[in-house]
Amino acid sequence: MKMNQTINKSTKFRVLSDDQIEQIFYAALEVLERTGGMIYHEEALELFRDSHAVVKGNHVRVPPYMIEEALNFYPRKITLRGRNNVRSLHIQKDTVTFGTGSDLPFTHDRKTGERRRTTYQDVTNAAKLVDALSHYDFFMSHGIVGDAPNPQTYDRHQFMAMLEGCTKPMVLTSVDGEGLEDLWKMGCLVQGGEEEFRLNPLFVAYIEPISPLKNDKTAVEKLLFAAKKKLPAMYTPCPSSGATAPATIAGMLVQSLAETLMAVVLCHLKSPGTPLIMGGVTTLLDMKYSTYSYGAPELSLASAANTDISKWLNLLMFSTGGCTDSKILDEQAAAEQMMNLFYSYLSGANLIHDVGYMDHGTNASLESLVMNEEMMGMVKAFGKGINTDDDHLALELIEKIGPAGEYVTSGHTFDHWKEWFMPKLQDRSDYETWKQNGSKTMLDRVKERTQHLLDTYEPEPLDEKLKKELKEIASAADARHS
Repeated sequence: MKMNQTINKSTKFRVLSDDQIEQIFYAALEVLERTGGMIYHEEALELFRDSHAVVKGNHVRVPPYMIEEALNFYPRKITLRGRNNVRSLHIQKDTVTFGTGSDLPFTHDRKTGERRRTTYQDVTNAAKLVDALSHYDFFMSHGIVGDAPNPQTYDRHQFMAMLEGCTKPMVLTSVDGEGLEDLWKMGCLVQGGEEEFRLNPLFVAYIEPISPLKNDKTAVEKLLFAAKKKLPAMYTPCPSSGATAPATIAGMLVQSLAETLMAVVLCHLKSPGTPLIMGGVTTLLDMKYSTYSYGAPELSLASAANTDISKWLNLLMFSTGGCTDSKILDEQAAAEQMMNLFYSYLSGANLIHDVGYMDHGTNASLESLVMNEEMMGMVKAFGKGINTDDDHLALELIEKIGPAGEYVTSGHTFDHWKEWFMPKLQDRSDYETWKQNGSKTMLDRVKERTQHLLDTYEPEPLDEKLKKELKEIASAADARHS
């Protein structure tokens, strides 16, 4: 028997110590107590007035004990179910899942190579790829439905495009509180009613405040609706270090956490136990080009630090990975996407989104989704760590094979090589074989696989009666905003 052993079942990675997290947390408490934040929603202001917060006009300051109390009520596990009735997304501590981002206004046209406006069909195509590719666990729209009948109702049509192409759980954006309510109604139809949706939610609502420390009417009305319906929601500050947050990572983390904790208290005042997820796209403003960088190493560092903080607070974490500032799928894209995928995964973030983002979060690319699938497989293989049980140590086998032997024909090899990562896109052949097969580049292979999936993969179709009912909700929204 082996006694008192410590075994790593996976790799270990951490940015902040507990003492550093405490420093950031106490600093965030002080920000909310002394500086506070702005709230532009009357019901939310009334909730704060009826509490121990200090409210003057739209300015709200919150004492630390309100935050400490609220943090005790948040669920530490959320399970989502796709429209195919599979409870496939378990969001809990150190369980990592990958998904796309949302609402990219432009798309890399696969035929012309040019950038153009994103359409309904683009979102449906992205949905099909995500449904087909096993390393994607959830789907955000990737693109925005730019050809919707009305900009005020695009979110309903976008959800339709997502549902047509993908059976996996989702994260949804919405125009406003009314839009989120329609999306919730559509989700209830898919899941079989309000009670079923509450037990088996189809999606998480994505909500953003405005940094620094501003909660606009639209964001708050969505947050309050989510709290009312116990709809899983994430409140995701997107500070830009040096522009809308301090030019230090620690200062940006303090402000971002304060913005999150304001939502934590508000949801608790509205409906204790709301399934709220901590979020954050924390990166910097490139001082040379004035762009919000999705490829900076500081994004990976700050995202991993935010995940450390979320675990310490017992909150679930929505993080960022698989994104790049590159305009096309090239060497820069591969380097940046792989780096932030790798460190987000090692950090143990629960929902890693924006996989496939190009050009500072403005450009959608189907090929980028496919190439990131390969990279997600690689980081998952690394994250498994090393098994050191007797079978994997292989002492008996080493003795049996002996000096100058070979392992290729061993049954042990046959049993275990299947544990290895097997690439679909990388070429591991020798030079002559590569030449005989057409000297294809990685991008050539990515394009071929993307086209093959689009041509051959068919997602499970939506029931026609359900599809009609969903379209009626979207059409009613179009009529209201005509």
